[in-house]
Amino acid sequence: MSDAQQQAFFEQALNDGGGVLSLAPTWVPRSFCVPGRRLRLHPKDLYALGANRGGIDERWFSSTIPADNGPGTPFDEGLSYIVHAGQKATLRDAIATMGKAFLGDAAMNDYGGWVMYSKFFDNMYPLPHHLHQSDEKAAEVGRVGKPEAYFYPAQYNFSNNTFPYTFFGLEPGTTKDQVIDCLKRWNDGDNGILHLSKAYRLQLGTGWDVPPGILHAPGTLCTYEPQRASDVFSMWQSLIADYQVVDWGYVVKDVPADKHHDYDYLLSLLDWDANVDPEFAKNRFTEPRAAQEVEAMHADGYHENWIVYGSEWYSAKELTVQPGRTVTIKDPAAYGLICVQGYGRFGKHPISAPNMIRFGEMTEDEFFVTYAAATQGVTITNLSSSEPLVILKHFNPGNPDMPQRA
Repeated sequence: MSDAQQQAFFEQALNDGGGVLSLAPTWVPRSFCVPGRRLRLHPKDLYALGANRGGIDERWFSSTIPADNGPGTPFDEGLSYIVHAGQKATLRDAIATMGKAFLGDAAMNDYGGWVMYSKFFDNMYPLPHHLHQSDEKAAEVGRVGKPEAYFYPAQYNFSNNTFPYTFFGLEPGTTKDQVIDCLKRWNDGDNGILHLSKAYRLQLGTGWDVPPGILHAPGTLCTYEPQRASDVFSMWQSLIADYQVVDWGYVVKDVPADKHHDYDYLLSLLDWDANVDPEFAKNRFTEPRAAQEVEAMHADGYHENWIVYGSEWYSAKELTVQPGRTVTIKDPAAYGLICVQGYGRFGKHPISAPNMIRFGEMTEDEFFVTYAAATQGVTITNLSSSEPLVILKHFNPGNPDMPQRA
């Protein structure tokens, strides 16, 4: 499309959708992962992008950044597409073209656009212990830092897969020399980094806050992950459970070339105090918090929880509308959403959580809600007589209603 055609397309989509836009599923493979088979993607399509690219174990939501998957990655992998009247264009282009209409003046003035995205991460096996760089360290390779958060939705976890535990941080008392020794033993098989950490049993309906610089080896629950719009990381575990060797290239993917074997520099990527925090679970574990007075919400036929909060970069809520009820929900900011259970109407759109999706198919489960629509309120109807309608909502920075962590 030309610039003029794009502008007309976005305006028509906004007008016809009442400020709510349909997004196509965005599938992302990872060559170092094994699909967990819970994304509701058809089993025949798990390697739809080619076995050489890896299996599809991520679905990205409301994304304006491409996936950093190395050579052979399509230019638009990871980008969300708005679909309307048989045409499509990226959410990134929409916000670049008419950001204030999508996000409001404050978000554009304060943050320059939509600076977060969310995803489902669904792996059969645990990931290696790794970290995401801070702004300071990411800037050295022309990137931005990446805080992220986790929430474990029951609807996408009919199976726990092989290891429903996540290692976080380092045990109090760990020394920096011990960690450096692990990096130096990279080619000796298991470098032993997990001996210095602690695993936590994952709980459905809860989550974790993971700022930059914290080592973590995510377990095998399918995870909803609001995060900053960045794809930087550094892997620090050389062997996963005796079945997968991790190449040193994953340690230094986002490290300046002259620092690839500078162990003191690599250690500087860690937020040391946060990693060895003796109250790590108290400070990072996230339980849901009611978004409004509970009895009033239930009287109106819904319940809404904050499930990600306290971050300067994003937040998220879980909305449940009871069977047969209609509610109008207002929010003070634009948001993206994914429907994980049930069916009904969302503003002018049908909404439904699919049982199975073919690669390339459109769905009715993902939308983007503009600032105007969010603040005016979206009317939502659960058309089931027996099943709740459950929606996860992810927000840009600056939602004034977001609670802080205790």
